[in-house]
Amino acid sequence: MSQNIKQAAIKAILGEYQKAVNALRELIMPLDSLTLTTIVDAGTTDANCRSIQTILAHVVHSGYGYAVYIRKHKNFPGNRPEKKLRFTAVEYKSDLGKLLQFTDSTFGEITDDELEEMNNEKKLLTGWGQRYDIEQMMEHAIVHVLRHRRQIENFVEIIKGR
Repeated sequence: MSQNIKQAAIKAILGEYQKAVNALRELIMPLDSLTLTTIVDAGTTDANCRSIQTILAHVVHSGYGYAVYIRKHKNFPGNRPEKKLRFTAVEYKSDLGKLLQFTDSTFGEITDDELEEMNNEKKLLTGWGQRYDIEQMMEHAIVHVLRHRRQIENFVEIIKGR
């Protein structure tokens, strides 16, 4: 079987992750620093969801976290960078691009056969207490980006309406 066919599932899941992240990158590019840093939800108990800036810092940091969970599970090297608040969309676009590269490199030694794991004891245990196989972790990563992209869209509408 050719390597391309053998790695079809990994290519698909990484492709969908890239699409989700790139859609977020496109959404934020027209935003100025004031829009990024405007506190939209001052009443939230989640410090990651007060402004577009805090959401983006959270998305980048979490994205590295998902890849590092997979790396640790496979005994690959790699550390999660510290969360950074940026003040321009260009900086976040760059951070998201680096995240995509890091995630892509995470899968360099992983095969399609390693994505699914039925034995719960062999799955990754997350810091929030759930167990995922590699495929489920990446599905979670994709939906995480999509949910926060939607949240940012809503924040932009709120800011425009002020």
